[in-house]
Amino acid sequence: MPTITLTQHNFDSVVASNPIVLVDWWAGWCGPCQRFAPVYEASSERHPEIVHGKVDTEAEVALSAGAQVTQYPTLMAFREGLLVYSAAGALAPDALEELVQQILWLDMDQLRRELAKQADAQQLAMTGAAGTVRRAGPAPASPRYGWPGL
Repeated sequence: MPTITLTQHNFDSVVASNPIVLVDWWAGWCGPCQRFAPVYEASSERHPEIVHGKVDTEAEVALSAGAQVTQYPTLMAFREGLLVYSAAGALAPDALEELVQQILWLDMDQLRRELAKQADAQQLAMTGAAGTVRRAGPAPASPRYGWPGL
């Protein structure tokens, strides 16, 4: 399957509606991007079951900023709508193939368990010992504070 162009209008729907999506964030002036393009295209033909998308960062400035892409090329991989890989730099053909195989064999149940544990830990950090949500404000202290004489 040839690569598809991803834009601000179709990015979310493509990622959400396909089991595996690889995204190449590139710029026209970027030499490594130009050298990586045929490697990426070959991967798209070798793995038609994986959507290979490309984002022209010069045309899709808002999308690139939202994804926090600042180096080119940047490769991202989504599996079942979850970002499972993100790194800047062009990959050699064998390194890209190894990445694709890792994504194909990724244990999504284990990943979801780890994400749930992280969410639980964040929730626990946000709650106090009594289970109430911590709020910003003055720290608990003795009533003697403020300017002298007050």
